[in-house]
Amino acid sequence: MGKVLLSGFLSLLLLGLPACSDSGAPKKVSLEKREAAGPSIERNGEAPIRIAVGGMITPREGFVYYRGFLDYIGKKLGRHVEFIDREGYKEINQLLRSGNVDVAFVCSGPYVEGHREFGLELLAAPQAYGQTVYYAYIIVARDSPITRFEELRGKKFAFADPDSNSGRLVPEFMLAKMGQTPDSFFSKYIFTNAHDKSIKAVAQGIVDGASVDSLIWDYADKRNPQFTSKTKIIRKSAPYAIPPVVVRPGLEVNLKKALKRIFLTAHADPEGKEILNKMMIDKFVEIGDNAYDSIREMQSWVKLQNKKRTP
Repeated sequence: MGKVLLSGFLSLLLLGLPACSDSGAPKKVSLEKREAAGPSIERNGEAPIRIAVGGMITPREGFVYYRGFLDYIGKKLGRHVEFIDREGYKEINQLLRSGNVDVAFVCSGPYVEGHREFGLELLAAPQAYGQTVYYAYIIVARDSPITRFEELRGKKFAFADPDSNSGRLVPEFMLAKMGQTPDSFFSKYIFTNAHDKSIKAVAQGIVDGASVDSLIWDYADKRNPQFTSKTKIIRKSAPYAIPPVVVRPGLEVNLKKALKRIFLTAHADPEGKEILNKMMIDKFVEIGDNAYDSIREMQSWVKLQNKKRTP
């Protein structure tokens, strides 16, 4: 059964990792002071553009470059950009739904959910390493004798955000194909709410394995391999469409066009290119909704299997 992970509890507190209950619902404890996301305050007669950063393709240490890119957007628009920092994908979707956020970097799974539930719209997608796809990496400690996902049976495992594609849905899909669930397969599991925290949890021996975003693992391994060097990849998933940039439904058409133009041309501007290089993004490109169909199919299949198991 999935249980609260007591082993290494002090380490969990230091990492800020919320534990998982038997129901699979993550329990969060945040010590961060966060700004409210209420109505925007107008400046010079224009409300600021509110942009949230949730689904990054870098670890949190690359966060400063996202903030730099948001400043770049504001400069190009000639409008104030208000930055909204949220770790939880579900919360960002709620803010987009309510109109309290205009633009967001989100994970692929939450985009699919938001598009279905309230018409969330694609704006652009990052191209990294020449591709607009990413993978789920199943990782274990470098010195672990485990070499296959199946060998994690009865072990401790870390998921990322509960709504993450690579950090939860993909490993659940792998388990469902084996006729298993996280509760039946793992002895214990946790939700870290961040891929870099999952990497750290494996590197520090808090869990035996984790499923993480390939782009974040690769970025950390190239820029700061302190923890990735203590892990190894034992399985690489099929490719999935990369976490996109989205806009809330109903965003003013001319503003949406201006935003898209800034994203799609940033790589051709020296200032924009410098920021993108630090984010390890080649450029932003247009992407179609059908690119995310494989995630929809996976979600539907997992839900069907879970329904079949329900008495």
